Amino acid sequence: MSIPAFADISKSANDLLNKDFYHLSAGTIEVKSNTPNNVAFKVTGKSSHEKATSGAIEGKYADKSLGLTLTQTWNTANALDTKLELADSLAKGLKAETIFSFLPASQNKGVKLNLTFKQSAFHGRAFFDLLKGPTANVDAVIGHEGFLAGASAGYDVQKAAVTGYNAAVGYLAPQYSAAVTATDNLSVFAASYYHKVNSQVEAGAKATWNSKSGSNVGLEVASKYRLDPVSFAKAKINDRGVAAMSYNVLLRPGVTLGLGASFDTQKLDQATHKVGASFTFES
Repeated sequence: MSIPAFADISKSANDLLNKDFYHLSAGTIEVKSNTPNNVAFKVTGKSSHEKATSGAIEGKYADKSLGLTLTQTWNTANALDTKLELADSLAKGLKAETIFSFLPASQNKGVKLNLTFKQSAFHGRAFFDLLKGPTANVDAVIGHEGFLAGASAGYDVQKAAVTGYNAAVGYLAPQYSAAVTATDNLSVFAASYYHKVNSQVEAGAKATWNSKSGSNVGLEVASKYRLDPVSFAKAKINDRGVAAMSYNVLLRPGVTLGLGASFDTQKLDQATHKVGASFTFES
């Protein structure tokens, strides 16, 4: 199987626990379209539970023969981002990204360079912020027969100091995966497990312990059930009694509706619950 990036060693469990839960925003709308000349457009709008709205528009051009992708984003915070990607052009398995950011109101600028190198048993990445610091963050994962081991570290060039380090081990199989991560300078430990029970049911759990804040361990469990070929439902609950549910259905080709809600089971008589909806249109 493909070796994941360091941040994706726990991806299966993290996606099950965090993805496709729609209560975090009161409303979300996303419109995607593609042109015949390989240009993709995406417009996203969100309304928070505090009645604040935000949005972004993105245009992406891809030339697969050259391994070139150009992405331009502009959001309602008046931030412009331009990303240029080159994949497999300089060397097989190497992807280079250059990201230019600009805030017209404050004239602030940013330049970042990201490098990813992937082989059959290795996945390494390096992220450079060229104007702040400059700083560098690197991570690497090696794998053999499903077993994974990885580490990451940050470095501030101006201060000549290591700014952080993390480590992880895991096991990846087609139907299940498990991982143990140590982040925040090896002070926050998490163990996660994911299992695709069958074609309809997925289950997962994650336990987290912050050694700086005491002996309590946080626990979260989630499950996903595919109701039919066009819809699924998800549910999760944590050790604090906060539960969330969601429902996703393909209404028609290109139109997807997502509904979600969260409840504090310890405070059912209080207005702590959240409800959200999401529409996605794609052509």
